[in-house]
Amino acid sequence: MTTETLENVEGRDIGSGVSIIRERTDVDGSGPRLHQHPYRETFVIIHGRARFTIGDSEREGGAGDVLVVPAEAPHKFAVIGPEVYEAVHIHESDHFITEWLE
Repeated sequence: MTTETLENVEGRDIGSGVSIIRERTDVDGSGPRLHQHPYRETFVIIHGRARFTIGDSEREGGAGDVLVVPAEAPHKFAVIGPEVYEAVHIHESDHFITEWLE
């Protein structure tokens, strides 16, 4: 089982107003701990599934889903195996700003 961040790109390095994370993992339960950003984050799920906590709600996201987390909303996700989770996380900022809450 492996987890890999395929690519982190800060927009300011390429003249863009958004930053991205490309992630791929087959580790059941993996994902970031609770955090928030001062901007929206959009998750585009390409393959697999994950359980997202966004504020006080939970929802499952799967291949083809797009989830938008509002600015300042505490959020986290955990991969639901055994499938590989692959997604693009789009941060509406030219650089990453993360406040870890746990």
